[in-house]
Amino acid sequence: MAKANPVTDQERARIRELHGEGKGRNAIAKELGRSGRTISEEAAKLGLSFARAAEVKAATEVRQADLAALRTELALDLTYDAMKLRAQMWKPTVVYSFGGKENTYNSHTFDEAPAAEKRALMGTAGMAIDRSLKLSPPESDTEGLAAVDAWLKGMMGGS
Repeated sequence: MAKANPVTDQERARIRELHGEGKGRNAIAKELGRSGRTISEEAAKLGLSFARAAEVKAATEVRQADLAALRTELALDLTYDAMKLRAQMWKPTVVYSFGGKENTYNSHTFDEAPAAEKRALMGTAGMAIDRSLKLSPPESDTEGLAAVDAWLKGMMGGS
């Protein structure tokens, strides 16, 4: 029994062309005004497949690798940020204020940051390190502990 609306050779050629362009079954069906089932059947006769699971898996793996690389880069940047913040604690610091009835400006330069500023800098540096370790955790606990130990020894030394 013949189909009521058989697929033409032109349509088969167009299916092959659109498939080669990477179009999916539903997009081809829509463009040709055919059902998805008809397109699948004709594609199979032409030796074409719409099974993209392997391609999707490969693309997903590439994307995950890209994201991992970006997280590692961000973790490195956060570590550098923490180091810069830590260094600020030991550099000359200008502390200023506005106040009084006349809203006057006062400032004073200290040889190093006052205790309150050091505490704020240390807290911010600690947050940066914490985020860095969450983004790119060390491969073993001993690596992380060694890094923290080295950082704390540097803190105790004052430079």
